[in-house]
Amino acid sequence: MKKTIITLAAALLPLLISSAASASAVQQTKGSYEDKFRQLDEVLPTANVYRSAAGEPGERYWQQRVNYDIDVQLDEAKRRITGSQKIAYKNNSPHTLKYLWLQLDQNIFKNDSLAEASQTFNSSLKSLPADKPAKLSLGQLRRQQFLSDHELGYSISNVVDDAGKALRVTVVDTLMRIDLNEPLKPGKEAEFSMNFAFNLVEEDAVGARAGYEHFEKDGNDIFLVAQWFPRLAAYTDYEAWTNKAFLGSGEFTLEFGDYDVEITVPSDHIVAATGELDNASSVLTRTQRSRLKQAETAKRPVFIVTEQEALENEKSRTTSSKTWHFKADNVRDFAWASSRKFIWDAKGYQQGGDEQPLVMAMSFYPKEGGDLWKKYSTEAVIHTMEVYSQYSFDYPYPTAQSVNGPVGGMEYPMITFNGPRTKLQDDGSRTYSQAEKRFLIGVVIHEVGHIYFPMIVNSDERQWTWMDEGLNSFLDGVAGREWDPSIPWGVEPRDIVAYMKSEVQVPIMTQSDSVLRLGPNAYTKPAAALNILREVILGRELFDFAFKEYAQRWKYKRPTPADFFRTMEEASGVDLDWFWRGWFYSTDHVDIALDKVYQLRLDTKNPDIDFSRLRDIEANKPTSLFVARNRAAGKQTWVEKNPDVTDFYDENDRFTVTNKERNAYQKFIKGLEPWERKTLERALKEDKNYYVMEFSNLGGLVMPILLELTYADGSKEDRYLPAEIWRRNHKQVQKLIITDKDKPLQSVSIDPRWETADVDIENNNYPRRIIPSRIEVFKKKKSKAKVSRDIMQDIKTELKQDDPKDGEKANTEEQQ
Repeated sequence: MKKTIITLAAALLPLLISSAASASAVQQTKGSYEDKFRQLDEVLPTANVYRSAAGEPGERYWQQRVNYDIDVQLDEAKRRITGSQKIAYKNNSPHTLKYLWLQLDQNIFKNDSLAEASQTFNSSLKSLPADKPAKLSLGQLRRQQFLSDHELGYSISNVVDDAGKALRVTVVDTLMRIDLNEPLKPGKEAEFSMNFAFNLVEEDAVGARAGYEHFEKDGNDIFLVAQWFPRLAAYTDYEAWTNKAFLGSGEFTLEFGDYDVEITVPSDHIVAATGELDNASSVLTRTQRSRLKQAETAKRPVFIVTEQEALENEKSRTTSSKTWHFKADNVRDFAWASSRKFIWDAKGYQQGGDEQPLVMAMSFYPKEGGDLWKKYSTEAVIHTMEVYSQYSFDYPYPTAQSVNGPVGGMEYPMITFNGPRTKLQDDGSRTYSQAEKRFLIGVVIHEVGHIYFPMIVNSDERQWTWMDEGLNSFLDGVAGREWDPSIPWGVEPRDIVAYMKSEVQVPIMTQSDSVLRLGPNAYTKPAAALNILREVILGRELFDFAFKEYAQRWKYKRPTPADFFRTMEEASGVDLDWFWRGWFYSTDHVDIALDKVYQLRLDTKNPDIDFSRLRDIEANKPTSLFVARNRAAGKQTWVEKNPDVTDFYDENDRFTVTNKERNAYQKFIKGLEPWERKTLERALKEDKNYYVMEFSNLGGLVMPILLELTYADGSKEDRYLPAEIWRRNHKQVQKLIITDKDKPLQSVSIDPRWETADVDIENNNYPRRIIPSRIEVFKKKKSKAKVSRDIMQDIKTELKQDDPKDGEKANTEEQQ
């Protein structure tokens, strides 16, 4: 009983601390001061025994484990998946579970799903014009027609426990609750099984993360199969059941486990899947197995299935089937692809020395992939592993695959779906544009990179898209620029400027389904932020150490945003709360202006020197226009007309030094302490240049000020002012810059290399520069008489009466 009370108190302590912190949140009620460097303690969840304040798994960290044994059949003619699975669920939590939640992602395609029912017609919220028709694309119509014409979503039956006793199930949209016959206590395991089936969607019609693609010319399909079996939702220490409905943007939160999967397909199909093929001798020819062996040490990819062999397969229509058996250990998901159209190439990748296991990099693609895929897909897979492993950990799985199909880009353990292809020319040859080449290399790097994040560093995609997309986009930018820096990879700070100053945005720390613009918010902005953190704020050594520490701490575990923020601070030794608060918790942007530069000269206090300088300053002022014009007209002043009436002040100006000033100077010198006199004498001897620079933070986001000083002799110098310069006034600061006597300043620029995503570079220069731009010459078109819609309708009516086909054509063109 005593032990129970202590455990309960320990469990409640974080909640009590969190509530107290929330209730005593500091408030600024006087003045306009805003603390941009406020610590995130009151925002981040309180550290506990599961997740430490250092950002690493705590001493009592736990996560569930789920093993799957699945038999699945592809009905090619009906485009239907039928399967059965046995599931072993291990409860590693300290809680007793009375029920389990499973994800039924295929239910998102049902007409009455929460995702479909909550779709809006006009996301801009602008009123529809009364005098013009609303627009509905043919693609949207096609999607609606497909969803209404097909019965979609899961059919689930025979859900029983390991004793064959029926389990009660409740389906809630894209989720299913299984009520256990006996509560599952901590440390115990529950086994159950079920049958499931669903119709695959046509990806081109619906727009999904998986589905089939039909090729009219040869009559074949490519099947990309993902989110295909009922999967256990994650049960976590920070949220309990992550049973949020699948709405489309927020992806998946899953548990690790071992998979044993048998896939039955037409016997002329080639199958790619998560894991290793366990029955190669049953499904591959002796030649294909020999080629795989050869590929292990080949310099370039070896064809396991050649293009000619794939073309022959396209012509076949077998009625027999084969079962491909795959096993995958310690993965969070399982996906596969099947088609008779596949060309298959492979190349071995030996990482980290001969002691490390060999990784087989492989690509599967139809003839439509052409030379683009032959040259670059598998090589890009290997390049990704080479680069990512430097910043995280060695690739831990036996295969890494790139599969071409209808999905533009999607990732799963050991397998990725990638979309770019060649285009057929009139002469029968195939070619590709530079854009397609860049797309293929970029998407392969990005999707294979996802095998690291989040397939291994297992973040919660349903809640925080940026935790995998943003981190992965940062690293794919590193890998991409190491492939070819001339390709615009879209991760430089300059690439996020337009979004940063836009009004249509939300903070990065926004739940995935509520993000307004997912691409720039979850991909580009966090990638650019991390790029700035690495190159500008921390430097590569500190950043790379901290980022690698994060990856290795959370390998095969589930980190939260707080774990990432805390690890990066703890491992780098740098307080970054201001950075996370500005970049991830706000929509502020960077716009630092250099308003003024004052050039100062040190007064010597010696009147014989200072008064002479003041005389020079006065003499250099512009002459009064009145005086200048009088002189030009030959007019004499009264003093000039009466030279016989003079005194001391006519012969000496106000800058003439008298003994009064000299005596005051000597008194001042005698009153100095020895160290004060020494300091002054040195300063007077060095006679340095003193400049005061005035900066404004117009965007609100505090950042370091990167200065480029250009001197009169043409030389340049970089000065770094850390972000902490804004800690007492985030709106305006002044900085004293001292240069040597022979180094007077000519100009000053802020962030001349565009490293901080400053949205207005024209206020970064002093003196201001002439703004370079362009002007385009065009030929003015003659105006045409406007024809009213009533007249156009009369014309169409007449056409339809004269020739029904013409009328139909006119209406069709208007719709298009």
